[in-house]
Amino acid sequence: MLRIMKILLILSVALWGLLGAFGNLTDWSGTIGAVSATTSMSTFEGGGDNWRATTNPAVIFAGALFIMLSKAVAGGMCLLGALRMWTARADDAAVFAKAKIFALAGCAVAVFMLFVGFSVIAEGWFELWRSDAMHAPVLAPAFRYGGMIALIALFVGAKNE
Repeated sequence: MLRIMKILLILSVALWGLLGAFGNLTDWSGTIGAVSATTSMSTFEGGGDNWRATTNPAVIFAGALFIMLSKAVAGGMCLLGALRMWTARADDAAVFAKAKIFALAGCAVAVFMLFVGFSVIAEGWFELWRSDAMHAPVLAPAFRYGGMIALIALFVGAKNE
């Protein structure tokens, strides 16, 4: 039963990544808009005057692409990992542990994107923490997703088969 729960949790991360990437892609203008608001630092007083603020289209496009592709890669790796885990669910612990590699790597990609993209770059470099308009709808969910996905990875990675 524990193995089935681990597979279901990895499938939930896959769903998060694939739906998120699909949403970013199908609302590309919204994705670009959110990244642009972050990089321009225009959502809080005095931010746009900061030397770090930028409206460079290449920076904005790279940020949006990083978010969307990271979610897609994380989702795809978790889906592949869940399929491998499903195939190995009745095997011995060593085989099941080996089957978790893609799932755990997918979780790591997701946590990396959420931490680097949102905490380090958006919040740290572009000072998004100062924005009342962006703090609750952007930073809080990114922290929540990152924490939940990391917790899922720790649970799935645990050797208790």
